[in-house]
Amino acid sequence: MTSLLSLTTLLSVTTSGRTAIVTGANSGLGLECSRALLREGWHVVMAVRDTERGRAAADSLDHRDRCVVSRVDLSSLASVRTFLAEHLDAALPPTRAVICNAAVQVVSRTRLSADGYELTFAVNHLAHFALVQGLVGQLARPSRIIVVSSGTHDPTKRTGMPAPHYTSAEELAHADGDPEEPIAKLGRRRYTTSKLCNVLFAYELDRRLGRDHGGVAVNVFDPGLMPGSGLARDYTGPQRAAWRFILPLLRFLPDVHSARTSGEHLATLAGDRRFEGASGQYFLGLRPVRSSIDSFDTTKAEDLWHTSERLVALEPR
Repeated sequence: MTSLLSLTTLLSVTTSGRTAIVTGANSGLGLECSRALLREGWHVVMAVRDTERGRAAADSLDHRDRCVVSRVDLSSLASVRTFLAEHLDAALPPTRAVICNAAVQVVSRTRLSADGYELTFAVNHLAHFALVQGLVGQLARPSRIIVVSSGTHDPTKRTGMPAPHYTSAEELAHADGDPEEPIAKLGRRRYTTSKLCNVLFAYELDRRLGRDHGGVAVNVFDPGLMPGSGLARDYTGPQRAAWRFILPLLRFLPDVHSARTSGEHLATLAGDRRFEGASGQYFLGLRPVRSSIDSFDTTKAEDLWHTSERLVALEPR
């Protein structure tokens, strides 16, 4: 674990405070959420793939003494396991929030994770499933798990993205055979389907924790349209330019937010007393709203859960 805290400082804070883990914290929503959490007195573990970029991001934040940069490559389940082992051994205040934020959108070609799974499914869902499974039994009570999804998971919303297509988790994990549609459209559909998986997973976890949630609340966060995020990094040059320079002009529309605003909303959902007792809900910003019809499909949720349990236990093929 690469840390901005000295061991002496770490040991001095173990008896007080609260820790939040934020994946994908070196830019965009994750960075702004980390900023807001630090402002509210949290200790933050910025879980990032590139620790050099993570340290540079942490340097831009106030309260660096409460910031830890830790490496986790969500395209590798071995890296997730290493992160878990290091975090559980770290001398940090009790972990009371896990924010599953990191995501990729791959539209140029089919890519596989280190474990041989389709990369979008592997990063956006499977790695976070493994992360939460490794942490949930160790979390302080009460605590909150927040899974970041997207309005693109709901085909009734006019997002401009292809509708999700959930067949089975096994098929989503394995990108075998020739694609049935152009790779760019397929890549975007894989993304929207992974966002549906995020909601299915969160709701199923909430059900499995039981009526009182075992002291662990689980919710889904939809940041709304957030122009300028890193999700367009695999787009063509003109598409990236539009995402970066043109879409921000739409911020006057409802549910279009800057990363700063959405990050503050996410941090509020993680710690504000207004949301005590809220679990198994889908929040658009700070408003609880109804998610898609498919997100309540318990058959899909159970298939996703059982398949994910098996996949995260497998050795790389």
